[in-house]
Amino acid sequence: MSGYGITHYHDTKEIYRQLDRLLHQPVRSIKAEALKEYEEEYFNKKCLKSKAMIERAKKFIPGGVQHNLAFNHPFPLVFDRAEGAILEDIDGNRYLDFLNAGGPAVLGSNPPGVLKKVEELLEHCGPSTGLFHEYELKIAELICSHIPSVEMFRMLNSGTEACMASIRVARLATHKKNIVKMGGAYHGWSDQLAYGIRLPGSRHFEAKGVPVHIFKQTQEFFPNDLKSLERTLRANTFRGGTAAVIIEPLGPESGTRPLDFDFNAGVRDLCDKYGALLIFDEVVTAFRVGMAGAQGYFGVMPDLTVFGKIVAGGYPSAGGLGGKREYMNYLAAGIKAGGGKKALVGGTLAANPLSAAAGYFTLEAIDRTNACQKAGLAGDRLTRGLQELIKKYNLPFVAYNQGSICHLETVGTMLLHIDIKKFWKIKSTIKEAHTRKKAMEEMGAAYMAEGIVTLAGSRLYTSAAFTDELIDEALTCFERVFKKVDGVTS
Repeated sequence: MSGYGITHYHDTKEIYRQLDRLLHQPVRSIKAEALKEYEEEYFNKKCLKSKAMIERAKKFIPGGVQHNLAFNHPFPLVFDRAEGAILEDIDGNRYLDFLNAGGPAVLGSNPPGVLKKVEELLEHCGPSTGLFHEYELKIAELICSHIPSVEMFRMLNSGTEACMASIRVARLATHKKNIVKMGGAYHGWSDQLAYGIRLPGSRHFEAKGVPVHIFKQTQEFFPNDLKSLERTLRANTFRGGTAAVIIEPLGPESGTRPLDFDFNAGVRDLCDKYGALLIFDEVVTAFRVGMAGAQGYFGVMPDLTVFGKIVAGGYPSAGGLGGKREYMNYLAAGIKAGGGKKALVGGTLAANPLSAAAGYFTLEAIDRTNACQKAGLAGDRLTRGLQELIKKYNLPFVAYNQGSICHLETVGTMLLHIDIKKFWKIKSTIKEAHTRKKAMEEMGAAYMAEGIVTLAGSRLYTSAAFTDELIDEALTCFERVFKKVDGVTS
């Protein structure tokens, strides 16, 4: 499909067959002696400045870092340089960047054209005034011109805030109570949406610190299971109705549990049938899958779209909500025209000039340079190479991608199955997930020591800054790790 970063959509059923085989085998991770060597020879000898700084940080920052993405075994590394596809830590070690700040760096880190425009803005008016700025309009116009379902756009501080705003708008618009989400998906860390995260069927068990009664009007359904969704929607007609169904259009956790190509259309039909709004969480997919987002790729129009990450080009305050005019008017600032109810939404630094301008120039550059397609081709090359290495070393690992969103499953941490009917097994399954997560972190440490930065050792984002030569260099690094996996004989 032209204009998008996904050159071909994967065979979802085949991916699940491979993942099922992975889950039914013993966990295979980096050999204990190899991990120990990485710890002693790399982290404890070549990352001394990082180690010392993290020890200081632990005295003042819970866990030693301010963001979950920064955690790494045996300790987080400290980075102070990012350019294109390359990162450098404070000890001078060089890395290939497949984290991309968690997804927003479609152009690569710190693109000079955007940086120049941001510097000009900072010299002229500074990062924030609390008042209206021209770039608030420019970025809204640009987003509305590209995303098919978006007639109006309200910029916010994060994807979490945008998800919160979306369910408030949905309840006001429909006069209904319940919110239904796809199990395993992450829609930020607000109370009501911290339900069924990571593992479908886990319900409230991973939402520590949130009272169970908060989830009274939140339900989940299983990915790729329209019958599961319809059962929930039907049941909700007797308990206040469904205000909205919120999903990631590629599947939970940015497609870690991939969806059938026609699944989104099925969800759209069910929302129409039961009078619920359809919310697409496109925090990762908007302007990465393509300028029209995943909704353009699948040809399915949601009522509301959640934005984040890329919408500020990697600069802070990256979030927003867009959708049909009749729904977005619930977010009108000031006194609502004609009276009526308004959704409670704030944010002192939302849509500040710095973020709005950075987002505008980043999106303009992504469009002008065909960055989504370039990043997607890099993702294709990386995935093909990983699949060849997996076959070469007879490993049970699974590699697949949706364009520039690449998945390398070595332990299947977030792919375990929870049977809601066997609720007594939920805790044991979550415990197994934590055990597998440890193995995943150890693989991530090996990748890092070989010069590859990933997202939790299982997800990799490519950017337009990756050349064929850099992808091939990364594959050489991955091969060095795969040679040291349990059961592989060199």
